[in-house]
Amino acid sequence: MELPGETRPCPRGHLLDLPWEDILVPHILCHLPLRQLLSLQRVSKPFQTLIQLYLANMRCFDSSQVGPHLPKAAFCNLLKDNKVLQHLALQNCSDWLTDKELLPVIGQNHHLQEIQLSSCLQLSRHALVAISLSCPNVRCLSLAHCEWVDSLSLRSLADHCKGLESLDLTACRQLKDEAICYLVQKCSRLKSLSLAVNANVGDTAVEEIAKCCRELEHLDLTGCLRVKNESIRVLAEYCTKLRSLKVKHCHKVAESSLSILRGRGVELDVELPLQRALVLLQDGVGFAPFINLQI
Repeated sequence: MELPGETRPCPRGHLLDLPWEDILVPHILCHLPLRQLLSLQRVSKPFQTLIQLYLANMRCFDSSQVGPHLPKAAFCNLLKDNKVLQHLALQNCSDWLTDKELLPVIGQNHHLQEIQLSSCLQLSRHALVAISLSCPNVRCLSLAHCEWVDSLSLRSLADHCKGLESLDLTACRQLKDEAICYLVQKCSRLKSLSLAVNANVGDTAVEEIAKCCRELEHLDLTGCLRVKNESIRVLAEYCTKLRSLKVKHCHKVAESSLSILRGRGVELDVELPLQRALVLLQDGVGFAPFINLQI
């Protein structure tokens, strides 16, 4: 019997008493670092079961959140039951990731929208074909320094993933103008594209990019030695939404073509030649400062 003025002690609650699928997984665990969540598995059997449920329902997986070196066995165990991934970043797995580990994950996650595979050198063209067939809704794909990307696998990507908005093909040196042209004809929604460090890319590809990708905002042509002024002028004519262009080490691209974009406010990674800069300064302030060019 409760006496007057006496307060009844509140029953002690436990974190695991909260609804798992409605509260813990979508609203609490998602705010904790993945590395800490994995440590929770060692607390008790119920916590291990809870974390396994979370891993099966998480939408994003970034290997860097686990640590600088994610073991192969741990990767396979973490994602074996997940079929709802939307974002997958595996740069930290580049030392060991092969088709054997990646393809099962790709094959059971058809809702992937962003995939980061930069420098995953041990994969093969079959990985890109698997992505194109299993992930038709992919929007952002990074394949930088994946030299296994060839024209046939890129054609498969273009045929099946026409909603691509961002694609990084930096140092994919097997690709030539013909493959790039086919890509942009199919994937006209591209807003960001990198073809950097590929001496096979020339004016033909850049002009086709300009004519097909009117929504393009960012283009990286760093080190594309065959690109010349003509294609940059076409780019300036057609890509009116362009915000940044990288042409460093493109020795055949001169200020005569870049000035159109520079005047439009497009961010460029090459500085304005000194003589031209002095002319613009004089026009703006009414005089040119004395600079001893012999120093």
